[in-house]
Amino acid sequence: MPPTCYHGKTGRVYIVTQHAAGIVVNKQVKAKILAKRVNVCIECIKYSKSHDSFLKWVKENDHKKKEAEENGTWVQLKHQPAPPREADSVRTNGKKPELLELIPCEFMA
Repeated sequence: MPPTCYHGKTGRVYIVTQHAAGIVVNKQVKAKILAKRVNVCIECIKYSKSHDSFLKWVKENDHKKKEAEENGTWVQLKHQPAPPREADSVRTNGKKPELLELIPCEFMA
C-alpha cells in the first residue's frame, strides 16, 4: 500500500509485474513537483474516469455530424460558453420601494 499522499492521484503505468504495477505519480514537495515512481498492488488500481466525458462528447459530435450531412445542414460542434442568466423582475404591487439604511453604531466609552 503506497503512502496516503498518493491516494486518489492519477498516474501513468511504466511497468507491470505479476502482482503489482509501477506507476509514475506527481508529488508536490515544497515549491517543486517531482515525478515519483510508486509500486502498487493490482487490486489498488482503478481506471481514471476523467477521459470518459471527452469520449462521450466525441461520440455525440460524430452522431451530430452524420445527421447534419444527411440533412445537408450545418451544426455547431465547438464548446460554447454558458450564456448570461436571464433578468428577474420584482413586483411592488403599487407600493413604493423602501430605502434601507445602516443603523449607526454608538460606542459606549
